[in-house]
Amino acid sequence: MDASDPLLAVYLERRPELVRYFRVRLRSEEAAEDLVQDIYLKISGRPPEDIGNPAAYLYRLGTNLMLDKIKQARRAGHRDAAWRDVHTSASGGEDISETPPADEALDARQRLDQIIETVNDLPPQVREAFRLHKLEGLSHAETAAAMKISRSSVEKHIMASLKRILARVGR
Repeated sequence: MDASDPLLAVYLERRPELVRYFRVRLRSEEAAEDLVQDIYLKISGRPPEDIGNPAAYLYRLGTNLMLDKIKQARRAGHRDAAWRDVHTSASGGEDISETPPADEALDARQRLDQIIETVNDLPPQVREAFRLHKLEGLSHAETAAAMKISRSSVEKHIMASLKRILARVGR
């Protein structure tokens, strides 16, 4: 710290007053202490300059820093609210996340992997019936026509695929 800097000397002399001043405005002892520390960080390490009214300069600097922090907090609040609006729904005044918890998402992914593996292991004709009916959305009759087999064969293939999937996944 440069003892010859008049601004630093005024800061050190008026530090308790600065804390009181900003404590009233910020309604927080901790926030006021942090802000006054920020004032110190701004004025220390810079070359000394002739400032006509160092006390007024310190209060103005602190006020500007306070306003910057308030704006930053407001922007963060808006950003958080926008994120909440996109990722949650309200029910009975409570926010409900639309994103599943990580353990549930992992469990779902593992189950999906098991289903895909089971479907890939099906006999070719059963797999094709499953693909056309469950994935492409064709009816049993449309699947039968596409595969050139009877409708009852399609039904048997779909039942066989679902039994194997349920046996593997277990739910």
